[in-house]
This record gives sequence, C-alpha cells and structure tokens, in this order.
Amino acid sequence: MTMPVRRLTRLGPQGKIAGVCAGLADYFETDVVLVRAAWLVLSIVPGAVIGGVLAYVAAWLVMPEATALPAAPLGRRLTRSATDQKIAGVCGGLAEYFGIDATAVRLVWAILSILFGAVIGGVIAYAVAWLIIPRPSVQALPTAASASTV
Repeated sequence: MTMPVRRLTRLGPQGKIAGVCAGLADYFETDVVLVRAAWLVLSIVPGAVIGGVLAYVAAWLVMPEATALPAAPLGRRLTRSATDQKIAGVCGGLAEYFGIDATAVRLVWAILSILFGAVIGGVIAYAVAWLIIPRPSVQALPTAASASTV
C-alpha cells in the first residue's frame, strides 16, 4: 500500500501576497510567521533582497495553488515575547518558540550580523521581524467586578 504524496501548494487565501510562505508552512507543518520571518531574514542579511524577491516570484510561478484549504493549525505560534524582551521581544519570542535560551538567540543574531559584515542587514532584518511577528495574544484578565469574594 502506497502513501499518498503530500503536495507543496500555495495557500492564496491564507497568504499575505500569493500564499507561498503559507504553503511552505503547511507543507513543513510549522508556523507561517516563522517561514515569513526566515524568508525575509535570509533575503535581507546576505544583502540579496533582489534574490529573495526573485525566489519568491519563482516559487509563486512554480507552486500550484491549493484546491482545498487545510484545517487551521493547532500547534504553537511564533509571537514576540511579552516577558523576555530587550528591544521588541523578537529574539525572546524565537527562543520561546524553540525552547532555548534567549541570550543564545541574541548572541547568534549579533554574531551572524557582524560575521558576514551585514550589520545594517541584521538591523533591517530585526526591524522587519519586529513588524511581521505578532504580539502575543492578551488573555482576558479578571476585572474587579467579575472577581468573586468569599
């Protein structure tokens, strides 16, 4: 008995532009925000913004659009950290998502930015990640009126 082959498709309605990152996230069973952030960081840091845009357009042309939308992902979501933030919570959020120390994420980000001479690219990538990684959802806190006293 053969297993059905999973197809890599674009998820247009779930995407921001053409559904390429949403399709990749669905295929690899990960959070779409993580795929978008990785795509942007890998496009900006090496200084190949044009290459990242061309790769996105090529993926848009090569990947067929999905005929049926997948179920909403139930797994964990990448968000900025509300508790472990030095600037905007980007590195803290990545650390929480992967279950590692935020200091290690910050150190790797700084080293990669300096090592490849892409300090400006690292700052731009951080700013873009700040914009595309959502804030954590705020859970409703009990109000004084709804709290019962015994």
